Amino acid sequence: MTTPHRKPEKTAEEPAETPALHIEVDGAPAADPELLATLMSGYGHFTAMQVRDGRVRGLGLHLDRLDRSTRELFGRALDVGLVRTRLARALAAANRRDASARVYVYEGAHAVVTVRAPFPDDRQPWSLKSVAYWRPAAHIKHLGGFGQAFHGDAARRAGFDEALLTGGPDAEIAEGAVTNIAFWDGSSVIWPSAPHLAGITMQLLAPRLPSVTRRVTLADVPSFRAAFVTNSRGISPVSLIDDVEFGVDEELMARVYAAQEEVPWEVL
Repeated sequence: MTTPHRKPEKTAEEPAETPALHIEVDGAPAADPELLATLMSGYGHFTAMQVRDGRVRGLGLHLDRLDRSTRELFGRALDVGLVRTRLARALAAANRRDASARVYVYEGAHAVVTVRAPFPDDRQPWSLKSVAYWRPAAHIKHLGGFGQAFHGDAARRAGFDEALLTGGPDAEIAEGAVTNIAFWDGSSVIWPSAPHLAGITMQLLAPRLPSVTRRVTLADVPSFRAAFVTNSRGISPVSLIDDVEFGVDEELMARVYAAQEEVPWEVL
């Protein structure tokens, strides 16, 4: 007669089984605690875009960004075709042809799509306050941007529109808290070379303008004739950096906006 196989008892040295995760939201248990814990981790990346008539400028660049960052952070490819389908479905569910849309990607390639009303094309001049801060892993549009949010809010409380991120002993300029910045010397558009996120709008504009990339510090700012900022919401001239004032160069901005209009729209 054989003895039935028994699972050996755990010894004191062996780790206990991981208890089931329980999470409550507003007093009610979460439907999927494991997924919610992943979303709450703050470890992930995203892209943000403006949609007009179901189309996006630089859609391919947005999808490439999502796939590239997923590979870097999580070691796997992202099904960008599925992301594109989910974007279109979210727009249809929200009954919107024009929208501000975001795609967030978390561990396990969980993709979250958000859709809201479109941001207006605000071309009013911005004022910037410099701060001593660079984003970690700046080349990734990652979540958990406490530092840039903190400095951006502080700049607005001080009466500015945006924080300008600088670093090092000579305050080398990298980017805005939520923007890229470009300077104009009368012949070239200069994009700072310090670690920064290559924004989609920046990527679309740079090849269409007389662009160079080089080191820029706060001490260089007074030598420029003009500046402007770019992000997914649009392009705005810069009127002030700390105490350095800029006049709006209408000829430059007309050229920049014309370059933006050259960018084709891609259908979702």
